[in-house]
Amino acid sequence: MRSLTGMLSAISMVMLLTSSFAQSIRHIDGTSIEAARLDQQVQQLMKDAKVTGLCLTVFNNNQPVFSRAYGYAIAATGQPMTSSTALYALSLSKAVFAHLVMQLVDEKKIDLDKPLVDYLPRSLMTYTFPGKLSSYKDLEGDERYKKITARMCLMHTTGFPNFRWFEPDKKLRIKFEPGSRVSYSGEGLYLLQMIIQEITGKSLETLARQYIFDPCGMAASSYVYQSAYETAYAVGHDKNNDSTFFPRRTVANAAGSLTTTMDEFNRFYTMLINGKRLSKEAFHDMTHSQIRIRSVKQFGPLSWKDSTLNDNIQLGYGLGYVILQSPYGHAYFKEGNDIGWGHYTIAYPEKKIAIVILTNSDNGEGIFKDLLQTAIGDVYTPWYWENYIPWKEQ
Repeated sequence: MRSLTGMLSAISMVMLLTSSFAQSIRHIDGTSIEAARLDQQVQQLMKDAKVTGLCLTVFNNNQPVFSRAYGYAIAATGQPMTSSTALYALSLSKAVFAHLVMQLVDEKKIDLDKPLVDYLPRSLMTYTFPGKLSSYKDLEGDERYKKITARMCLMHTTGFPNFRWFEPDKKLRIKFEPGSRVSYSGEGLYLLQMIIQEITGKSLETLARQYIFDPCGMAASSYVYQSAYETAYAVGHDKNNDSTFFPRRTVANAAGSLTTTMDEFNRFYTMLINGKRLSKEAFHDMTHSQIRIRSVKQFGPLSWKDSTLNDNIQLGYGLGYVILQSPYGHAYFKEGNDIGWGHYTIAYPEKKIAIVILTNSDNGEGIFKDLLQTAIGDVYTPWYWENYIPWKEQ
């Protein structure tokens, strides 16, 4: 592991990702921050919270106006983070998949509210996903699986757990009436991916290339590992800045196998926030609340306890994104988290202001609350619900 002193000195060596950027960055409340001041505060936050590496992009008028990489991609070797470093996208994979699905909805290849099993030529019990790793035979005897739709998968109301391997017996089950409440579920995205592949006769990777990667110029992005990533990739880091992992996924999954770069994800996100490649109706459904979220937290035991904690922002789920209401209009956000990694994106469409934060550090989420307020004036992200506990309080 690199020494802490060495790491912090490298953090001050900022990588400029764009040839030019705004001198002043507009906040959602109409105030602004000078780019140089934001840069200084980012570096200070990273130093204070011991964040290994970070990529930050701020959007004004729905275009990038500040885009920089900081710190290390791999602390142990001193490899710097850059705009072309291969990054594990975590659950931002779901955001890209949601856009793909909504394009298929526009093409009338899938109906959001048609039961998914109605698309299958044989019983769901005969299918496995991904590959031969998971079977749907656990659902035998519970007919509620026949009610599950694409809409439920995208707004996390299938009734499935996040992943079956988190269950005590490692079995897939429906834990509540489909459509009745929100409970985050990668299994729901697995099911929808399998159905989409069955409908189109194409793999997720092929579909992503057709509908997202090629149109956005994302040649280096993929839902499966590419040998080219070995030339410049980031690993995750724990709270002591020791390396964790860089995934080498050989089976594509919509819930979390995407690898991308900051430059390329910014191209996708620019397309997204400008409503490109989707009808107005599809974009509206994706980025507006479909169902309220009542849970105290997104994950863990408190995800099953309801409260009024987030009623002030009317927290809800759209199709692939969490939705909140603010004095400056609604916003939609998506996050990603795993050991050694943490990402967050949020867009305020009425203000045409957005942000993308990508980190390869367990300490990264500890600065999200301060960073969001500093960079775009966002004090509405439900940081407690997301478990983004500020570094000073940890």
